Amino acid sequence: MQKQKLSFWQIWNMSFGFLGIQFGFALQGGFMSRIFQTLGAGKEDIPLLWIAAPLTGLLVQPIVGYMSDRTWSVKWGRRKPYFLVGAILSSLALFFVPNSPTLWIAASFLWILDACINISMEPFRALVADKLPQSQRSYGFVVQTLIIGIGTWVASNLPWMVSQLGVSNEAPSGVIPMSVKVAFAIGAFVFLASILYTVFTTDEYPPEDMEAFETEKAKKNNFVKDILDNIGSMPTTMKKLGVIQFFSWFAFFTMWSLANPSLTEHVFKTPAPVEASYNMNVISEAAQFKIANTKFQESSNSVGSAMGIYGLSSMAFALLLTFYTSKRKINRKFVHLTSLLLGGIGFLAMNYASPESLKYCFVLIGFAWGSILSMPYAMLSSSVDPKKMGVIMGIFNMFIVIPQIIAALGGINFISGLLGEEAIHAMTIAGLSLLIAAFSNLLITNKKAISYQEEI
Repeated sequence: MQKQKLSFWQIWNMSFGFLGIQFGFALQGGFMSRIFQTLGAGKEDIPLLWIAAPLTGLLVQPIVGYMSDRTWSVKWGRRKPYFLVGAILSSLALFFVPNSPTLWIAASFLWILDACINISMEPFRALVADKLPQSQRSYGFVVQTLIIGIGTWVASNLPWMVSQLGVSNEAPSGVIPMSVKVAFAIGAFVFLASILYTVFTTDEYPPEDMEAFETEKAKKNNFVKDILDNIGSMPTTMKKLGVIQFFSWFAFFTMWSLANPSLTEHVFKTPAPVEASYNMNVISEAAQFKIANTKFQESSNSVGSAMGIYGLSSMAFALLLTFYTSKRKINRKFVHLTSLLLGGIGFLAMNYASPESLKYCFVLIGFAWGSILSMPYAMLSSSVDPKKMGVIMGIFNMFIVIPQIIAALGGINFISGLLGEEAIHAMTIAGLSLLIAAFSNLLITNKKAISYQEEI
């Protein structure tokens, strides 16, 4: 099928739903550890509490990708039914997460939230490849990254924004502050509204051969066997990209799960107070705990705002690439290599950051984030069978979630523990991991994946 080139606004409309998805991920990434700490989790327990995120991605995305490849509705299309259902469920989960009364309930809601976000996210990756000709793939994924950057920055600053409007940032011991609850409620609304915008402004191409599609769909296929067959036959380029993804996502999972305890402790000097260390029956000690907890909550807002900067710089990075890739081809491999190097330097620089300079570390990390969300997918989509785009994107997600599972099951604690007990060593490991990912780009040799240009 000859696909027509789309305008910027057509690509914007089809990608706009990612604004809501990123609101969900940014609120989860920026504030879930804060919620866990507020409910009594120790910093060494946090990575394991986060295991819900990668495990649900490992299970959900290949299933949703496989099912969406075999779905077609004249009214709703192929991918849209899945990200609409995911949006409704994600919005409900976002509302309930910060209202969790206990640690185990919060951890359970994280499982639900991440599963629902994954239902929405995977079809968006496939939609870009479905709708755009090869020559616009980089452009399409970069526009998607631009929207993700906007969502990351706004969502990461929401608790700070609402607290500036007078919403309380204080709360009793073991209670989530109202500023966080309001931020998550706003995120729930934006998630659903942005998905609905894409659903009602974007059409999808039907299968090229409807008769063959219906015949294939009617077959009694073995889902597990089909997934395993696709894993066994994955292209060499996909395997090489998997190495890059492994180290990239190990780094970012480390940031999402441990940036708050690392930076509140090392940069702001306000670690989360342990209630058991205070005699709450003594008025003076109870007052000391309240002061320490308020400082921790305030510095957590500052960490969240600083983290939002990586969304802002990824947005600027994507905007520059949007202008460039709309007219010219790029060398995806070297763009990705350079971006990951800058991100690695940003993580390593956190060891020497002050509260005022921390934002510059996240500026560098934003370049890596912007590239991670676009370049690997552009390279991959040029190397696989378009009829299997959904399931391939789902399988590709394995290279994202497996390193996160390893990190959550003790990988971060073990490796950072080799450097010492200070929480900031987790950010050092994240930096080194991104540097490895950067140089792994040298493995990519497929010219079509590196830089695609239509024959004229």
